[in-house]
Amino acid sequence: MRLFPTRLFLASLLLALPAMAQEAPIKTTIESQLKALEVDDFVTAFSYASPNIKAIFGTPENFGRMVAQGYPMVHRPKAAKMLDLREVAGGLWQRVLITDQAGRSHLLDYQMVETADGWQINAVQLLESTGAGA
Repeated sequence: MRLFPTRLFLASLLLALPAMAQEAPIKTTIESQLKALEVDDFVTAFSYASPNIKAIFGTPENFGRMVAQGYPMVHRPKAAKMLDLREVAGGLWQRVLITDQAGRSHLLDYQMVETADGWQINAVQLLESTGAGA
């Protein structure tokens, strides 16, 4: 059967709908964690971490120290812009452009997992630092 452009568009749209439905809650989770980190509310920020991350760090205080030392651009971002949500090897990854307080831009990938408590952050990878302002 030959698909006409309209049918091809509709078919691709139907395939994308599940990811689109997950996009808003995933973005909300990341944005909420960033807001909590801005004001050193590590208890709330830790609540958005997956069970694996919670097991690794144990307490909100340990988690907060790790973020402040290892991801200073995330601890106190000047701005954050959600980019694309992609599926990689069966996992969902949200790309985020973070601008730090000095105006440097950083690309990060957030691996998201769906739990009984909703979408949670399972990993964060710093991809590159573009250095320029966003």
